[in-house]
This record gives sequence, C-alpha cells and structure tokens, in this order.
Amino acid sequence: MSSMSATSAIAPTLNTQSALVLFSGGQDSTTCLAWALSRYQRVETIGFDYGQRHAIELEVRPALLEKMKGFSADWQVRLGEDHMIDLSLIGKISDTALTRDVEITMQDNGLPNTFVPGRNLLFMTVAATLAYRRGLNVLVGGMCETDFSGYPDCRDDTMKALQVALNLGMATQLKVETPLMWIDKAQTWALAESLGGQALVDLIRADTHTCYLGERGQLHDWGHGCGTCPACQLRARGYEQYVQDVQNTASKKIG
Repeated sequence: MSSMSATSAIAPTLNTQSALVLFSGGQDSTTCLAWALSRYQRVETIGFDYGQRHAIELEVRPALLEKMKGFSADWQVRLGEDHMIDLSLIGKISDTALTRDVEITMQDNGLPNTFVPGRNLLFMTVAATLAYRRGLNVLVGGMCETDFSGYPDCRDDTMKALQVALNLGMATQLKVETPLMWIDKAQTWALAESLGGQALVDLIRADTHTCYLGERGQLHDWGHGCGTCPACQLRARGYEQYVQDVQNTASKKIG
C-alpha cells in the first residue's frame, strides 16, 4: 500500500494528457478538480443526476465551476466543458437512503444503506464512454478507502480492476486517477490548501455540498450540513483535525 501526502500530490503539468473529472459539487470532487487543474492542460467535468436525495449538490455545481476558474489564469484556460448526465435509472432500480426518503441505518451485510450498488461502476463506465468521444485519456474520481463508509466501489482494487476492464472493452489506454485514495479527510483539506491556498479551503467550506440529507441551512466551521449523517461526520471530523494540524505546525515554527 502506498501513501500520498498533500504536497507530493502536486506534479508538473502533463502536457500530453487531458482529464475528465467526476464532479458532484462536494468537497472531495472539488479537491480532485483542483488537483487535475494543477496537472493537466485540458480538464472537463462530468456530473450525474441519479435521483439522489441530496440533489442540492447539483445546484451548487455551476457556481463552483465558475469560481474555480478564478483561481488562476491557467485554471481559467484549462477548465473546459461541463457535462451533466441523466442517470435517473439508478434511483429507479435502487432502494437506498440516498435515493429514498428513509432513515440512514446499517444493513445486515455490514454496509450502511447509503451505499448505492453499482453507482461508481456506472459513473466510471459512462465517464469513460464520454472521454472516448471527447478525446480525454484520464478519469479523475474522489474515491477513497481511508476515511470512508466502507463502500466496496470506492476501494483501490475496484478502481484498478475497472481501469483494466474499461481499456479492454474499448481498446483504449485510459488511466483512472484517485488522488484521495490513501489520504484521510484532514489530509484532503490540507491537499486543497496546497493546491489553492486558504481561498480554496474557504470555497470548499462554504460552497460545496456533502450532506446526505441535503441540508443547506447553517454554515458550520466545516461547511453546510445536518452534522449527523455519515458524510457530515466525516467532513466535520476531518476539518477539526486539519485545523488542529495547522495550529500544531504553527506552534512548532514559533517554538
């Protein structure tokens, strides 16, 4: 198992590669978009309307994309077309707490009922199909198996297997990049800071959406949300640790 620190995730721009970022409007996908814009000359985004309970995430996407362009002249040029895909069939064939108005609980299989079977597999397959047509050769997703709810389609083995299957099935050389795979939520906040400074941290905090229940009311230190669903808890705990890490680093420098 390899690990990736926030600083080592930044690399020189790869002029020969272009990326399609799975962009939901949440913390992780916004951080991944910044990561891609720091690396690739051409970046496009794709979002999915799958009947999600927290459809508010789709409403924040357009403004987020426009604000991301303002971070640098390079990002303004590199960020290209956004693609919104109707995958409402997922909501029709699944019975989960993300596609139904039901209480979030644990299931007998050890997974929370927020797990939407096949979601990321379908997302990546559709993204690969679009990338094929658009001439993009890197898919970037915010999957992570360090600080996560145990979803099997977020695991590194799943993504590697999917990359092989997609390339075999389409005779391509697509690369699936998951820059958050081996870092926790605190490190994800730190990665955002390393990519776009405090301004990007502030943007992610105030303008992205993570809450499974779609709560967009009170702005907490870590962002908007109910504060009790698994997504909010992960985000809040990560932000608290990130702030503590920043303070500890500052104290060491003073000392």
